[in-house]
Amino acid sequence: MWARDRHHSILALLSARGQVSNDLLMQELQVSRETIRRDILELEASGQLKRVHGGVIAAEVPPEPPFRIRMRSSAAEKQRIGVAAAKLIKPGMMCAIDTGTTTLAFAAALAGVPDISVVTNSLDVATTIRGAQPNAEIILLGGQMDTDVPGTFGEQAISSMQQFVPDVAILSPVAISSERGATSYALAEAELGRAMIDRATRVILLADHAKIGAMSRVRLCGCDEVDVLVTDRDAPAEELAALQTKGVGEVVLA
Repeated sequence: MWARDRHHSILALLSARGQVSNDLLMQELQVSRETIRRDILELEASGQLKRVHGGVIAAEVPPEPPFRIRMRSSAAEKQRIGVAAAKLIKPGMMCAIDTGTTTLAFAAALAGVPDISVVTNSLDVATTIRGAQPNAEIILLGGQMDTDVPGTFGEQAISSMQQFVPDVAILSPVAISSERGATSYALAEAELGRAMIDRATRVILLADHAKIGAMSRVRLCGCDEVDVLVTDRDAPAEELAALQTKGVGEVVLA
């Protein structure tokens, strides 16, 4: 098993249990104590967990606010970001779009682009584009409904995503920093976002200024996997420069 896969498995166990012993990790991953120790040190250095005697606990990351509250937060910035991002989409493109308040603003702006195809796990994105473009091709990924976020997640949604090769994936992470790259709060959201990134030709991330330089607990992707970052003009210039140094291809200020 590759280190990246082990890290993913460790974080998945931690997300489910909150605290995991080293012995359980060795048993679940079928690796040596030394391998587990190296993995834990790397994950702790990136802020994704904390070591305790005999095991690890989840990093202390503030919980993400409920979806409907996030809808009202930085609404004007998200609308501008959505409009700017929609200008990057050309007629005829297939777009993979994850669920989020900023991608919903993007979907509202995208409704003006003709002949698009959309693959999404977001109920709101699907209905927004369908309402504006009755003839648009919209594929809603099947899967488990989340208790808060109006979208589908899980193995079925990820498996469905494997059937498509979109021109672009448009995602809105919880945070993006030069230190950790793009991160999410929930493992299920990061897993599906990762599947979209892996299948897409280009990757566009949408993040208002509050997310720039911030960090959450589950890795989505590295800076070098981001072709375009669309943010607002209040984003810290030093952090934007650091993001591009780490591999972000282009920054668009809305």
